[in-house]
Amino acid sequence: MSIDVLNETEIEVDLEELHECARFTMDELHVHPQADLCVRVIDEAAMEILHVRWMDLPGPTDVMSFPMDELRPGSEGEPSEEGVLGDIVLCPTVAAAQAAAAGHTTQEELLLLTVHGVLHLLGYDHAEPQERDEMFDLQRRLLLSFLARRGDGQPRINPPSGS
Repeated sequence: MSIDVLNETEIEVDLEELHECARFTMDELHVHPQADLCVRVIDEAAMEILHVRWMDLPGPTDVMSFPMDELRPGSEGEPSEEGVLGDIVLCPTVAAAQAAAAGHTTQEELLLLTVHGVLHLLGYDHAEPQERDEMFDLQRRLLLSFLARRGDGQPRINPPSGS
């Protein structure tokens, strides 16, 4: 599995932990071991350009996902197809504001957004209530399982009901 995590900002981000979180999420969802993913951390100006261009919405956002080969989750014993999962783009300053409002760290918010982004790349969505419930339940389970593996005590994060 090839996962590139790039910080294109001056903000300090634990890229190794984002990498581990993405790998954990992909492993849990039985993504093919040869699948490729890129996670980019960008500033608000760059995120705003992407948000306007691809979503026709003003201002920066927290996370955007750009699927490539439209891979879907696999199952135990039968991983997804091999291919390029796609790109996740994170904005740490938007994440910092959300983290402060939710009462957890910016890094934990970036982890939540990484899980959220991987789920979008695998076809999950939250446009409809039933889809939203499924996606956010899975997101919460994956994130809390990942955080529990950290070994630093109880997870401090409270995954929001929406993102």
